[in-house]
Order: sequence, then C-alpha cells, then structure tokens
Amino acid sequence: MTRTDESRGVPGGRRRTVLISGASIAGPALAFWLNRYGFAVTVVEKAGALRDGGYPIDVRGTALDVVRRMGILPRLRDAHIDLRRLTFLDEDGAEVASLAPHTVTGGVAGADLEVRRGALADALHSAVRDDVEFLFDDSIDTLDQHRHGVDVTFRRGGSRTFDLVVGADGLHSHTRGLVFGPEERFHRYLGYCFAGFTLPNTFGLVRETTMWNAPGRAAVLYAVGDGDDVHGFLNFACPQPPLDAFRDPEAQRDLVEGVFADAGWEVPGMLAAMRTADDLFFDVVSQIRMPRWADGRVVLVGDAAYAPSFLTGQGSSLALVGAYMLAGSLAAERDHTAAFAAYERDSRPFVTLNQDLVGTGDALLFPTTARALEERNALLRGLAATPPAAEGRPAHAALVLPEFTPTAALSSGRTDV
Repeated sequence: MTRTDESRGVPGGRRRTVLISGASIAGPALAFWLNRYGFAVTVVEKAGALRDGGYPIDVRGTALDVVRRMGILPRLRDAHIDLRRLTFLDEDGAEVASLAPHTVTGGVAGADLEVRRGALADALHSAVRDDVEFLFDDSIDTLDQHRHGVDVTFRRGGSRTFDLVVGADGLHSHTRGLVFGPEERFHRYLGYCFAGFTLPNTFGLVRETTMWNAPGRAAVLYAVGDGDDVHGFLNFACPQPPLDAFRDPEAQRDLVEGVFADAGWEVPGMLAAMRTADDLFFDVVSQIRMPRWADGRVVLVGDAAYAPSFLTGQGSSLALVGAYMLAGSLAAERDHTAAFAAYERDSRPFVTLNQDLVGTGDALLFPTTARALEERNALLRGLAATPPAAEGRPAHAALVLPEFTPTAALSSGRTDV
C-alpha cells in the first residue's frame, strides 16, 4: 500500500494517527488491532519488502488466542512445520537421545505452532495490508515530541506528524535508541553468540533437528521439511560480546571458524558452507530489560521492549501478545499516558515470567562445561522415556487475554490525547 490520505476519519474529527517502525511480527500485529479500533496506522520498514522464508519460530500459549482472534490461525495451521524429532549427539557424533521436540521445548503437541518466520510475517501483513499504509525501504531518521504529537523525518526524505509512534523494530531497535538512549543500558548479554545460515541438505534430514554438543559449543542442523536446504546454526559460549565483529561479516566468519576449528561430526562442512553463505546472520544471545517501555508519545513493543532471547522460544509469542495488549490499552484509555501505563502494568508480569525461562533453557541446550554436559545428557536420556506433557509450560499461557472496550473519545474521533 502506498501513501494514503491520513485525514480519512470518522464523523466528528480525524482518526488518531500512529506510526509503527518495523514490519516483522509485532508491527503488523499491532497495526491489525489498531486499525480495528479505528486508528489511522502507518508502518515504516527499512527492508524493501517482507522477508520470506527464515528460520522457524513458535507460537504458543496465549499467543495462539491472539492469532485465533485475528482469524489467521487456519492459515498458520497450514504452514505448521510439524517437527517430528530432536536428536542430540555427543562430541564424537554418537547419539545421546532422540526425543519428541515438545519434550524439550515445553510445548504442547497438536496445539502449538511452529512456522517459518516469513510465513507468520506474510499472514500478518495479508490480514492488514488493505487497511494500513506500509512504507517499505524507509525508516525513521529523527523524532521530535511535543504537546500535540511527534514530528518525524524519514531517511528517504519528507516529514510528517503523528499522534503516537511505536518502536517495533527488534532487538537492536533504532527507535529505542533515538528516544531511550544506547542499547547497552538495557541489553542483558546471556553469554553466547551464534551464526545462522542455510546449506544444502546432504544429510537426509526430514522435519527434524540434530544437535551436536561439546562443552560451550553446539552445531545444529534443522530441516523444516524435506527440501533441498537446511538451516545451520553454530552457537558458542563467549564471556564478552565480540563487539568488533558486529559490522564485519568476514570477522564474524573468522571468529566462528576459530571457535569450531577442531570440531568433528558435520561441523567442518558447516563451516565451509558458512564461508560462502549469502544469508549469514550473526548475533549475540541476549535480552532487553527496560524499566519502562514508554516515553511521552513513543512506546515500544516486542523485541524492542522485551526481547526474551531464542533460549526461551517465546520471542514471537511475546510480540503477538504485546501488540494485542498495547492496541487494546490505547483503545480503552482516553489518554495515551494512561494507556501506556495500563499496557505495561498488565503485560509486564507475563513478559518477565517468560524472560525468566532462560534460567532453565540455557543449561539444557548449551552446557558450557564437561560436567554440565554430562548432566544434561543424563537428563535427556531420562526424558526420552517420558511421554510428552499434556500441558505446556505455565509461563506460555500465564496471561488470559482481556476484552477491550473502545472509549467514547476514540469512537467519536476526538484527538485530544
């Protein structure tokens, strides 16, 4: 959708305008709910188009209710990967245990969803693209808040004023940096780095994951179907984040190759594939922990506000739930300050509970010592003989979605917010 007439509104005045930065998961989900409540929404995305494909993500617990209410649950069911096996190997490549994936993730077989990130992003975008303005290949350059709104200049030129601005632009949020300050103030490093990329599926893997472990190192091959490619991940413990490598892909490749230089199994081939991969993604494993998610007329949602890390498997689910809660709070409260406070009050306990899952997830997947690895392997052998749980981890469904009633001010088009 191209630029539209933002004066379009309801009787009695124009609709409140909201600019959302980011068109991955939280941004389009928020746009969907805000549009339903009568806001005029613009989404700006620095990428030139939606990113298709991508690594698998999970939708669990409370987030399943969000996508059901959005009407996209059947589409996501069709895109469900249905991973069937998770196999762990020791340092010599011998099998330690082979389990049903939900036994490790704490999910619920037959209920939880696992889809490619691009499939979820496309479903969200399709649900709202005809009603919301999307600006691709652009981003926020500057923000200037004042009594009556937020003046925004864009990287590609031009400026506009919005009633509210939302940062839904991920772990390394540019919007957060403009308003709240440097990332290091809120960044909680969890002691690992990882490199992700695709490589040819010469391993005969079908809807399964194989994980090789040595102390402080892990190599993962993830086949989402029976196609020609698999996702490769190389994860390793690192006492301090390698800041010098973040802007240099060659330095990233050199770092990973050095860490895994003496590894066996399929790791040498994975390193060779990483060297030539055109989709290498390198980052640290970390969380965002903020004392507040809003400042004036600017608020954050999803990873920009509370990234939980992939160790929890809850990033996309928190983004979906957070978007629902933020939109509902803005619809239910007459004043944006009160709405932001309600969003945080009602969502933070759920967010914190899921962020705290790293206390159990990291030791199981990525032990850093030989003793911890032996203990992990013994635990896995025991789990292999245990039927999957009928219910997921309590944290996944700890929030029951409230019903929101729009205020009279919103339904009448008033803009004194």
